[in-house]
Amino acid sequence: MFRRTFWFTAGAAAGVWATTKVNRKIKQLTPESLAAQAANKAVEAGHKLKDFALDVRHNMAEREAELGDALGLNASPDAEHEALPAQRRLAIVENTFSTKQPKTIEHNAYNAYNNRNEDH
Repeated sequence: MFRRTFWFTAGAAAGVWATTKVNRKIKQLTPESLAAQAANKAVEAGHKLKDFALDVRHNMAEREAELGDALGLNASPDAEHEALPAQRRLAIVENTFSTKQPKTIEHNAYNAYNNRNEDH
C-alpha cells in the first residue's frame, strides 16, 4: 500500500511540475510577451552601445591629451621648454590688374578642330 501511495504522489508531482513548465513556456511565446522581450533586448543593446560610445570618447580624449603632451601642444606659454612655432597661412591674392589679354582662338580653327568627323 505504501508503494502505491508513493508512486501516486510522485506521478502527481511530476504532472504538476510538467504542467507548470508548459504553461510558463506558452506564456513566454505569446505575441505580447515576445514583443516585450524584444523591446527589453533593444533597450539593453542601446545601453551597451551608449556605454561603448562613452568609453571610446573617454579613451579618445585621454589619448589626445597624451599626444598633446608628447608634442608640447598642451603646455602653457610660460613653460620652460620651447613650444612649436605657429603654422603659417598663405594668402592667395588674385591679380586683377594684369595687362595681359587672354588668348583668343581663331573661330575657323576652333570649328575645324571640334567638328571632326568621327565616323571613319
